[in-house]
Amino acid sequence: MQLGNLVNGVRSKNAGPFWITIDVFCGTPAVYDQLLPLLSEGFVADIYKQPVAKIKRFELPDLHVLKFSFPRPVVQGSRYDSDMHGAQYSVLLAELEMPDAS
Repeated sequence: MQLGNLVNGVRSKNAGPFWITIDVFCGTPAVYDQLLPLLSEGFVADIYKQPVAKIKRFELPDLHVLKFSFPRPVVQGSRYDSDMHGAQYSVLLAELEMPDAS
């Protein structure tokens, strides 16, 4: 099952002109607990081709949300920026096939 079908939503956005933030809205405690060990800093670093040390992970258990922030590949609004708002970064996570929980 794709991550986007397992959770309530995956959203990415700017976190200033130099950073991207991705929110994974798990929806329930069970899904949050299932994804907590799977969506590690190393896992996200591999997907977005970032050094692990640059990935910041935030766990919000009361909201059942995992957040990740990392540096943008280019500065927002620069000549080579193809996603001014950072909205397309979420697609890589949302379309990931997740291991079966059984």
